[in-house]
Amino acid sequence: MIATERTSPENPTIRATPGASAAVQRTARTGGLLYLILAVCGGFAEFFVRQGLIVRGDAAATASNILASQPLFRTGLLAELAGQVAFVLLGLVLYRLLKPIGRNLAAAMLTFVLIAVAITSLNMLNQFAPLLLLSGAPYLSAFDAGQLRALALAFLDLHEAGYIIAQVFFGLWLLPLGILIVRSGFLPKVIGGFLVLACAGYLADVGTYFLAPGLGVTLSEFTFVGELMLMLWLLVFGVNVRRWEARGLGAA
Repeated sequence: MIATERTSPENPTIRATPGASAAVQRTARTGGLLYLILAVCGGFAEFFVRQGLIVRGDAAATASNILASQPLFRTGLLAELAGQVAFVLLGLVLYRLLKPIGRNLAAAMLTFVLIAVAITSLNMLNQFAPLLLLSGAPYLSAFDAGQLRALALAFLDLHEAGYIIAQVFFGLWLLPLGILIVRSGFLPKVIGGFLVLACAGYLADVGTYFLAPGLGVTLSEFTFVGELMLMLWLLVFGVNVRRWEARGLGAA
């Protein structure tokens, strides 16, 4: 239980017990660890598995790669799922830390996280479909080998489109998060500013994908730095506990 102390009727000072202060830092560092798990799992699934096995526009090569590396392909699916679980937990941790700054903004942040996770998780069915289509099951004999390879690549293209749709919410959750951090006083304002920039980068990429797919520019590759900054700050420094106490306990 959090203990409070008032120095005088005119000048109330709210202090947490040492145990409560340590709990706040554990929560912050847990958030950093969850962000790291999300980044590692998502990076492995995207850059090592999907980009390593899928050959854009070449159904035969893609099918051959998947069949030759099925354990890797399946591991990528599990990594993506693990990352989404970490994302939900990260949203809950950050909600707990930041809700004293603005409950409505914190709720919006968490809502965007949950929508992004729901879309991404359902979209993984499109990535799993090639394993079924290339499995050689008897009921697939209605299709010839070329058709099955083409369908497998078509589902992977659908997975890419679904991922971009989820990216709308990957971006939007960073907007209330960035605003909350700017207002918080217990995390650096510059991180909040870069998170808002990251939001703009993700949303711009969504627009480019649908309106100018041949442009070949991915802004989020340059604007994601705010997420990296937040992850490292939480892992290494946590939060300014004294300022969190002033905001968190005062709003409790």
